[in-house]
Amino acid sequence: MPSPYRPAPAAPRRALALLALAALLSGCGPDRITPLKDSPFAPGIDHRHSGADHIETAHRLMNAGEYELAMDAFARAALADGMSTEILTGLGTANLGLGRLGQAEEMLRRAVKQAPDWPEAWNNLGVVLMERGKTAEAQQIFQRAYALDNGESDAIRDNLRLALAKTEKPANNGQQNQGYKLVRRGSSEFLIRTTP
Repeated sequence: MPSPYRPAPAAPRRALALLALAALLSGCGPDRITPLKDSPFAPGIDHRHSGADHIETAHRLMNAGEYELAMDAFARAALADGMSTEILTGLGTANLGLGRLGQAEEMLRRAVKQAPDWPEAWNNLGVVLMERGKTAEAQQIFQRAYALDNGESDAIRDNLRLALAKTEKPANNGQQNQGYKLVRRGSSEFLIRTTP
């Protein structure tokens, strides 16, 4: 009886062997194809480098007045690095920029509890308290921030002056549109003004 198995013709076997050899050799080439110098296409993504620093991105968004986007960037930074004092301060400051004074105060109180010797967090908490009408407590907090900073920050000194003027003559300061300065680590300042 003839065998039901028939050997495959030589041409398909040869094609299969060439396909297996091509697949094997494709893994031996360089990792990337270098783009042409005058290519009209955008460069690809370089996966060897890490992404942008979320905290720095958030601070840039704060400088641009994009508080909602800054909160998203601070949240991504918190997922990557944990809830640090700088992130708590940033979230509190962004909430202040959005007019969410209760949430801003809560975040900034957590920040000063975590890092009681950081003058920037104390200053920003003082700004929130001034906005909430807690002038006496804000004055004390500005004094503490000024002492921790050794009087080096103009923004903290100006905020302390405004708080002292408001507590000394509260009737005269009710109608004035004064801007309090928020500060962050480094030399950047955020100016918060109430809208008329």
